[in-house]
This record gives sequence, C-alpha cells and structure tokens, in this order.
Amino acid sequence: MQRKSLYLLIVGVLIAYYVYIPLPDNFEEPWRIMWLNTHVKTLLNLATFVELLGIKHCMETLIIAMSFSEVPVISDENVTVTETTFNNIPVRVYVPKRKSEELRRGLFYIHGGGWCLGSAAFHNCDMLSRWTADRLDAVVISTNYRLAPKYHFPIQFEDAYNALRWFLRKKVLAEYGVNPERIGISGGSAGGNLAAALAQQLLDDPDVKTKLKIQSLIYPALQPLDLDTPSYQENSHFPFLSKSFMVRFWSEYFTTDRSLEKAMLSNQHIPEESSHLFKFVNWSSLLPERFKKGYVYKNPTYGSSELSNKYPGFLDVRAAPLLADDNKLRHLPLTYLITCQYDVLRDDGLMYVTRLRNAGVQVTHYHVEEGFHGAFSQLESKISYRMINQYISWLRENL
Repeated sequence: MQRKSLYLLIVGVLIAYYVYIPLPDNFEEPWRIMWLNTHVKTLLNLATFVELLGIKHCMETLIIAMSFSEVPVISDENVTVTETTFNNIPVRVYVPKRKSEELRRGLFYIHGGGWCLGSAAFHNCDMLSRWTADRLDAVVISTNYRLAPKYHFPIQFEDAYNALRWFLRKKVLAEYGVNPERIGISGGSAGGNLAAALAQQLLDDPDVKTKLKIQSLIYPALQPLDLDTPSYQENSHFPFLSKSFMVRFWSEYFTTDRSLEKAMLSNQHIPEESSHLFKFVNWSSLLPERFKKGYVYKNPTYGSSELSNKYPGFLDVRAAPLLADDNKLRHLPLTYLITCQYDVLRDDGLMYVTRLRNAGVQVTHYHVEEGFHGAFSQLESKISYRMINQYISWLRENL
C-alpha cells in the first residue's frame, strides 16, 4: 500500500510539473491557460518525437492533428457560409442574412499558423469570421493558402495575393454586394504578416483599381532579421509561442534546410552585404523606452552569404514588411495593430507602429498588457472576448 501511494505521489508530482507554468500575476483564468498550454505542449512533443523517429515532418504531424479542429461549411441563423475559389485559391465567404439597404463593408481575412498550420475551416477562425460578418454587417472572405513544409515562400504570399486581387475585381464585389470604398484586410500572426505584405504590394499594382480603406494586424510577425529583440529575449520560453518555435516557423517558411533555423537561433543569418537593412528593424531607436526594459542593443553578428543566396526570401520585403522604406509606408491605409505583452512578436508590432506613424500613417495601437500570443483566438476566454470586442468596434468605426 505504501509503495502504491508513493507511485501515485510521484505520478501526481510529475503531472503537476508538466501542467504547471509560472504566470504573471495579471493573468486572468490561469488554469485555462495552463490546460491549453499542456495540450499544445503535448501535441508539439509528440510531433517532435515522430520527426525524430524519421516517420513524418513535425509540421505535417501538427497539420494532421489540427485538422480535427476543422468544421464543415454550415450556415446559421445570422450568416450564410459558402466555400468557393478565388483565382483557384479556396476561400470561405460569410454573408449576413439580414437585408441591407446599401452596399456592405468587405473584409479579407488571413489565418495564422506560422505559414505551416491552420485553415479557414479551423473552428476558431470560422467562429471569428461569423462574428465579424454578423456584428459588422460585412462580407468576410477568409482565405486559405498552401502551407509549408510542402510549399515555401513566396507561395503563401502569392496564393493570398491572388485571392485578394480576385476579390477586388468590380464584378466580384458587385456579386457579393460589397462597397468598393469600404474594404479592409486583416490577419493574425503569420496572417498578419501576409496582410501587411499584401497591403504594401497593392500599392505597386497598376492593375488593381480598388484600394484598401484599412488594414488590421493582430500580433503580426514582420521581420526575421533580428530575432534577439527584447520581446524575443523576455518571452523566449513563454507558453504557446517560444522563441525556438517561432524561429522554426520562420525557417520553414523559406526551406526545410535546418541549417537556416540553426543560424537564425544564433541570430547570425544576415550577411554583411545586407547590413543596410538593419536600420529598418533597429529596436534601439524604434521601441518606446518602457519596452526596452534594460536590454542593450548589440550590433549584428553577420553570417555567411551562403544562406541568403540559397534562400533570399528572408531578406524579401514580401516576407518582412518592416523592410519597406518610408516612401512606401506613407501610402498605406488607416491601420489598427494589436500587440501583446507576453509575445515574442510584440516588438515587431511596436516597431511597425513607430515606423508607420513616422511615415505619416494614422495608426490605432491596442496593446494588451496581460495578453499573450494566441490570446485573440481563445474564444471562450475573457481576454479574447475583450480583444475581439475592441477589434470589431474599431472596424465598425473606421471601415
């Protein structure tokens, strides 16, 4: 009996150790976060183990696991949901059922997932699109795009851009009853990266006459040049999106060659001949003082040009919207940008806010002090409820 009790105690301690994570005092619903983190950690550990055995790529295992969270196309009492393709790219279309006397707003939404995971059919993405369409009385286009590790940059960018260009055609806008003067683009995390990159690309596209009225970016990933910003250092082991996991996402976006990931982890992947690009991501001059928190900016340690020659994508403005110069930024539309305190990507968003404002763009910045990466999509949590309310309220006022 004593031996059995000892075994149960050991198992209990191990489970508690696996589940428990130290969280800041300002976190609401800490046990919800711990439970979610346990789920994510278990899934990631399993995928990593499968990869180590040589059975399947880590991201491919995660894609299979996440597919169980996808929901079928089902309309409800408020919104009609359909699936179609825009220029051969699968999309979901959400249209409010109530009659409208005038043309509706249009919102083009891009899901996150590190360019490797997720889809428009993912439960949380589907629910957000429904709520947005209903509460905003807007037509929401939620796009898919081909994913890494099977496809790499610029495929994800091109898929999303081709779908957006199709949506912005006069014929398509008229079909869905969308006002061409009230169209916005939005996305979270990697989707925020794509949304920012697409908004920039549209500025140079003479074939697209319809312009975006707003862009709304939810904790976007905006640059892979400096992966040692204060937020990367401060939140390197924080739940849901650690530095190592984000670096894996970045490297998979460009290649399955793990040597790029290794160089990125040591922050030595940028060749000296590209040193001029660091002025666009120099956090010592772009971050507000309260976010520097005593961290000291270090001059870059340059790497070999071999990786940038093989995989030039990580130096491409279409993958790193923060690399755009001020002449391009100043023509971007009204912007809403969400950052979270406990997020490795926090400083990407903060630097973009600074650069956009310096370029003369009107920006509404919503910083969530108790927020973490992924909080926006935890739809049953209090923090997600507040963030989504703020998001939709801003869209209602500005789109």
